[in-house]
Amino acid sequence: MGIIINKETPVFSISAAAKLLNISVHTLRMYEREGLIVPFQKESGHRLYSQSDIERLRCIRSAINESKISIAGIKTIYSLIPCWKITGCSDNDKSNCSAYKEHGKPCWTYSHHNNICAVLECRDCSVYKNHTECGTIKETIINILEKQ
Repeated sequence: MGIIINKETPVFSISAAAKLLNISVHTLRMYEREGLIVPFQKESGHRLYSQSDIERLRCIRSAINESKISIAGIKTIYSLIPCWKITGCSDNDKSNCSAYKEHGKPCWTYSHHNNICAVLECRDCSVYKNHTECGTIKETIINILEKQ
């Protein structure tokens, strides 16, 4: 039985990902520090990126270079994803959630305590995974609003 590789499988080293995107390793690390990307980390600490990560990074690069959106602007856009709706947070979960109360950075950058996200791995959370492609944030918000 072989290894199954899909869009979520981390296969690219940080240097390979940087070459694919025509950016420096330093830039990739900065995006990680800023909370724009959550690479897979091996026990050794080495980062690996999936095809979905590469798509997210292409979207980020496009926002920066073509739309002239700053990193702070991208973080704010990610913070507008209604994660509490997507994960089904209770009122109690929301009262214990900085991502619900604040609006400056993505939910996956917060330390989650005493709420539904405390037991989730952010990289595997649907809020993070389902918003790799440009345009999906707006689609998510529209879909949630239309269901109300």
